[in-house]
Amino acid sequence: MNLDSRIFVAGHRGLVGSAILQTLKYKGYKNIITKTKDELDLRDFDKVSAFFENNNIDIVILAAAKVGGIMANNIYRADFIYENIAIQNNVIFNAYKYHIKKLLFLGSSCIYPKYAKQPMSEDCLLSGELEYTNEPYAIAKIAGLKMCESYAIQYGCNFISVMPTNLYGNNDNFDLQDSHVLPALIRKMYLAKCLENNDIQAIKADLGENYKEILDRFNITKNSVEVWGSGNVRREFLHSLDMAKACIFIMENVDFKDLATSKNNEIRNTHINIGYGSDITIRDLAFLIKNIVGFSGKIVFNTNKPDGTPQKLLDISKLKKLGYSPSITLEDGIKEVYKNYKNR
Repeated sequence: MNLDSRIFVAGHRGLVGSAILQTLKYKGYKNIITKTKDELDLRDFDKVSAFFENNNIDIVILAAAKVGGIMANNIYRADFIYENIAIQNNVIFNAYKYHIKKLLFLGSSCIYPKYAKQPMSEDCLLSGELEYTNEPYAIAKIAGLKMCESYAIQYGCNFISVMPTNLYGNNDNFDLQDSHVLPALIRKMYLAKCLENNDIQAIKADLGENYKEILDRFNITKNSVEVWGSGNVRREFLHSLDMAKACIFIMENVDFKDLATSKNNEIRNTHINIGYGSDITIRDLAFLIKNIVGFSGKIVFNTNKPDGTPQKLLDISKLKKLGYSPSITLEDGIKEVYKNYKNR
């Protein structure tokens, strides 16, 4: 990959895709191709094929996906498995068909078993049962990983997969219904702080005129904020800019052949974990965000809601051996994200 390469960033409006786009531009890459969902529906094979045929692409970074939090993953199970497999199949196959020089596929740490040994190394893939609530999404991502690996083994394609941990950043999804835990907590604490300050105008600007119904639905008051689950599960969080820098580092310095070590004449688990290297309980995360926002009320843990996987900490020793380590601390990252959300 060089500064003149024609690079297609699929999913450039998402959390990771936007960070990758920002980082590529900062590093001086000049020929970046992006398409919105309206301009190119990646679920449509014919449109994707025509796009690859007409654009002379060198590099693909596949960050496009249907994503959501624990509730969305559990409710929209069919949508998550179908749409993600469709996107992956169309992009990866056409990258092969049109001789793309290099492709990077972004997966998710939910590909690993619910009770995987911690921290989770790449070798624990398919070693146990998946967590039920996000099983369809996880299976889709495993299929994408194996598709890249299989095309690399059979056809010599330079297709690499990376598995990020839980990500957060400035272009996150803050929807109270469908977002992941960290952005949801930031928004909940912000709204509770506004109630505490009796800043109704700020709440209306955030939620609209029907703000009372939304606050009631999500149990947000000037005295307390509800958090799903016991708060005892542990999660690892990585800033999206650290993720983007790791992706570009890999694209610049690592090829599939560097990852394809054979054991008993089998090539497996060539993907690379990308994480921060340490985790935190949801309880401690909630109190950290509470302190950063300055909300003085209580945190109420709703144990009637699901916790999800007990722990998801990635083993990032392979990434470090390749030469990359993350640099943005969780506290500094949350402070930046909260500042940008408050001043949006």
